[in-house]
Amino acid sequence: MTTPPQTPGTSRQDSLIDYPCQFPIKVMGNKVDGFVHAMTQIAEQFDPSFDATKIELRDSKNGNYLGITLVITATSREQLDELYRTLSTHPMVKLAL
Repeated sequence: MTTPPQTPGTSRQDSLIDYPCQFPIKVMGNKVDGFVHAMTQIAEQFDPSFDATKIELRDSKNGNYLGITLVITATSREQLDELYRTLSTHPMVKLAL
C-alpha cells in the first residue's frame, strides 16, 4: 500500500482538533484598566457566541500582570491562527498561548 504524496506545508492530518470545539486561549498582559474588556472584544470578533461569563482571571504573584483564559468556539485552524495573530500584536498583550 502506498501513501499519497504530500504537498509542501501539509501534514498527514490537517489538524489534531475536531472542529467546532471549545478552545481555551490564555492571554497575559499588564494588569491595567481596560485589558479584560479589550480581550473580550477580540474574542467576540472571532466567536459571536463568546460567553464572557466564562472568563477566568489570574493575577501574577506580585500583582503586576493579569492572566486571562478565554474559551471560544473554534471553527477552523484559520480562525485560530488569525485570533492568535490579533492577540499577539495587540499592544496590551505580552503573551498569548
